[in-house]
Amino acid sequence: MGTPLGDFIRVKRDSIQPESLGLPDRGRRRAPGLRRSDLAARAGISVEYLTRIEQGRDRNPSVAVVNALADALSLDPSERSHLRYLSKITGGECSAHARPTPPPRDVRPSVLQTLRLLEPGIALVTNRLGDVLAYTGAYEAVMRGSGLLDADAPNLTRYAFTDPRARTFFADWDGVADEQAFDLWLGPAVENSEWLSAELAPLAGPDFTRRLNRHVVPQRGALRLNHPSGSELRLLRETFELSGEAQQLVVHLPADEGTAQAVDQLCRHSHGQLRAIS
Repeated sequence: MGTPLGDFIRVKRDSIQPESLGLPDRGRRRAPGLRRSDLAARAGISVEYLTRIEQGRDRNPSVAVVNALADALSLDPSERSHLRYLSKITGGECSAHARPTPPPRDVRPSVLQTLRLLEPGIALVTNRLGDVLAYTGAYEAVMRGSGLLDADAPNLTRYAFTDPRARTFFADWDGVADEQAFDLWLGPAVENSEWLSAELAPLAGPDFTRRLNRHVVPQRGALRLNHPSGSELRLLRETFELSGEAQQLVVHLPADEGTAQAVDQLCRHSHGQLRAIS
């Protein structure tokens, strides 16, 4: 049985053309991408050891080996961070016997007060599973009519993959779906991510499972929304990690004057206020 670490290394190896690393073309290969022997040589490890890592038979490669593999695969900084994270969870630092469970939804009072200070800004508190834990009145105004906030416990990941309205609301739905699936690997805990993944897989099907297993680090550009009011909104996102909570404060900023004016109109006709969901 494979592991997230082994799967990621294999996926990256299969995506690399040897010529891009200055390696000679050795003719037809049984599989696309970089040969195991070439990657092992570049990383300074044996082919047999690399095979064990990819197949999940070795779950505890050293930091030096993980760094060597990152160098050999020419990973960018985001991919290196993901590789280190997968190495940590694969190595068993999280309990292998923990039951899948939803994460806590409580938000610290001081964080809620910070959110109040951001009014009338577009902001929310969320986690890597996509749970919407608290939000400003402006966020409610922007999301009104999308269906996201209709649920008792709103969740961006569940909404993106299971609500048909999401594919219209998010102008770049594929990119949003990539982000939400990738962030499950960074969830509050492995058992939390497994809980949501097990729930979503039967409902969302290949659109979800394919993204979850390919480990592609998303680009996270401007968020484009086809708002039900008829406006197209372009929002820049700034994310602030909340220490000790496995939660994030996300602030959305208008990316252009047209968006700023449209948001202003939406907020003028809104009576929304700060809301915390527990």
